[in-house]
Amino acid sequence: MTVVTPKFGMGASVLRLEDQAFITGQGRYTDDIAPAGLLHGYVLRSPVAKGSFTISSVEQAKAAPGVHLVLTGEDIAHLGALRSGAMQRQPDRSFAPTRDIPILCRDRVNYVGDAVAFVVADSRALAQDAAELIEIDFESDEAASGTAAALEAETPLVWPELGTNRAFTYHFGDRAKAEAAFARAASVTHIEFVNNRLVCNYMEARSAIGEWKADEDRFVLTTGSQGVHSMQGIIAEQVLKIAPEKLRVITPDVGGGFGPKTFVYREYPLVLEAARRLGRTVKWAGDRTEHFLTDAQGRDNVVTAEMAMDGDGRFLALRVDLVANIGAYVSQYGPFIPYVGATMSTGVYDIQALDVSIAGVYTNTCPVDAYRGAGRPEAAFLLEKLVDACARDLGIGPDEIRRRNFIRPEQFPYRTQTGRLYDVGEFEGHMRLAMERAGWESFDKRLAASKAVGKIRGIGMATYIEACAFAGSEPAHLELNGDGTVTLLIGTQTNGQGHATAYAQFVAEKLNIDISKVNIHQGDTDRLATGGGTGGSRSIPLGGVSAARAGEDLAEKIRRIAADELEASAADIELVDGSARIVGTDSAISFADVAKAAKQPEDLTGFGEFVQDEATYPNGTHICEVEIDPDTGQTEIVGYTIVDDFGATVNPILLAGQVHGGVVQGLGQALSEDTVYSEDGQLLTASFMDYAMPRADNFPFFHFETRNVPSTTNAMGIKGAGEAGTIGAAPAAINAVTDALHRAYGIGHIDMPATPHRIWSAIQGAAEK
Repeated sequence: MTVVTPKFGMGASVLRLEDQAFITGQGRYTDDIAPAGLLHGYVLRSPVAKGSFTISSVEQAKAAPGVHLVLTGEDIAHLGALRSGAMQRQPDRSFAPTRDIPILCRDRVNYVGDAVAFVVADSRALAQDAAELIEIDFESDEAASGTAAALEAETPLVWPELGTNRAFTYHFGDRAKAEAAFARAASVTHIEFVNNRLVCNYMEARSAIGEWKADEDRFVLTTGSQGVHSMQGIIAEQVLKIAPEKLRVITPDVGGGFGPKTFVYREYPLVLEAARRLGRTVKWAGDRTEHFLTDAQGRDNVVTAEMAMDGDGRFLALRVDLVANIGAYVSQYGPFIPYVGATMSTGVYDIQALDVSIAGVYTNTCPVDAYRGAGRPEAAFLLEKLVDACARDLGIGPDEIRRRNFIRPEQFPYRTQTGRLYDVGEFEGHMRLAMERAGWESFDKRLAASKAVGKIRGIGMATYIEACAFAGSEPAHLELNGDGTVTLLIGTQTNGQGHATAYAQFVAEKLNIDISKVNIHQGDTDRLATGGGTGGSRSIPLGGVSAARAGEDLAEKIRRIAADELEASAADIELVDGSARIVGTDSAISFADVAKAAKQPEDLTGFGEFVQDEATYPNGTHICEVEIDPDTGQTEIVGYTIVDDFGATVNPILLAGQVHGGVVQGLGQALSEDTVYSEDGQLLTASFMDYAMPRADNFPFFHFETRNVPSTTNAMGIKGAGEAGTIGAAPAAINAVTDALHRAYGIGHIDMPATPHRIWSAIQGAAEK
């Protein structure tokens, strides 16, 4: 059979199909939806971080203009709390007790922003006005807000009945083996640092619309998410205590997710409960301040780490003591984040002994959960910062110490000390290429030029590996429509990544049709019964392979139907531009006519499901070069180079966008972003006036390329790329800043974010010594 080359297949730089709607204002986000008779909800939140409260009356609020409903914790006692199922086993094999998130607090609050009442009115403004009429008295208690001090004896307890602020304890490795390695080490490098807390700040703040369909005896929730099916199960079974099919969840366009839009938040069951009581559609739309106060935050670790080395600078053992802040309650995946990060503790290095201790701690702050990379950026930052410190201590280059300690290609498949099984890797290869592209060898010339104008300069690298596309599957369902187009149904959820383009490429390649003829449907539990959602860079490695297989399945069915209609053998049918024809002839039938000729609906459907047994492991090298004004501490990134191994590239344009966005998020953490709470638990960075987001003019041109080694775990060699930029960027940037400071002033450490004031202060401190 003749093989016809498709226009839009794997590896093609297809422009995003989604962008025309988005850039012309035709996107349809949750807050754009305004059905007739819509009511609006407002959440009254705690102004104190810890304390008790009493609601003496809601009558004035109920009587306020336009008010339809006021709910307090007493009114919704029948609703379940938001529970986490992510607690991992502790060293004694037990599971630590959790502290669930109540939909509305009853008599105590645990962080600023905790929800205490819900008011529904004709407009948000009227609901907010009425909320101020609720007669409520707060009695504030001392709060615990700092990660480092959470376990100190004098720190107030978030949950006094537990007798401690320790939420859980995890351990990885063999302590005795690590101690023996440290005992025989020729040298040991020690570091301490803070991995700063982040607010996600997606462009679209959260909103939700609740409906009660009395004639169907079920609810409908419309909200931005990273997957409707998990949301359906949690809200229906945990909170509403109904069968999942009694709740339909719909997600329209989503303006960014990055992890926190995975989670169920209190407002979702609240709008549903209000809609049921009122028989009206109810919307809640959060503003940016609510986002800062209440959406799950990321990172927030305090770390001590040590590396034992032999006389040749080879790593013998790694020891880590990590305190992870999880906030006031146990969020959906919160306890799993430091755990999964710790499984990547040894990174790209051949380290044969490991001792990692993790303490999760409660504080009177917003809950902490998955944020782009979910534990793996924290692990990579820890290790890459430590490796650079090792190089400084030994007086060798950061490239040389990495070269001596990389897992070598002949060692694959390689089982790490935490049980991760790396299938392939050529780490020195992408480091060497990145150094070449970054002009590593000519850095001294640029350093001299900076010195000539009174600036200091540094160059830093990070060689990372992450685990993503975890074991599992994402089934894909494909339908041939009567007009000759096809529709793919899949249970992931685009948040701006370009799923409509990438998935269409897989399908278009198998059916050899124009990519515009492929429609992608996500985000509706009525259209698809199951789905794993988007997270962990799983959509393309799992969902893409399944989509391709669904395309193959449908293509075979189309050939069979066409063969019957054209009186030929299916083996002699080729698919070309939306038609099926006999090879070497003009005898053809359009896909639309194939659809009409089908004898049963199943003949027009394709199904694909790729099941992966192990994670994939993207890896790469980031190199950052900075110039710093020592008089102001202002840092300019003057060069940024990325060489990544993603196994295989589906669409170079989409891939570059994913990497660039991730790098900016990582650089934001490294240089500007920081979530700051006062000692009494007040959020001091609750707006863009105080929380410094990165801006386009903060960054140079990024040089990005791939040096792919196909995965042997994934059926198409794909490793995943959605989180990689974030994982490599922060350590590369901090290593560059530290390199500049160390060269000029002997400063070997600076915490994130390396703001101008922090850098200037470090320089002044060094000058005074």
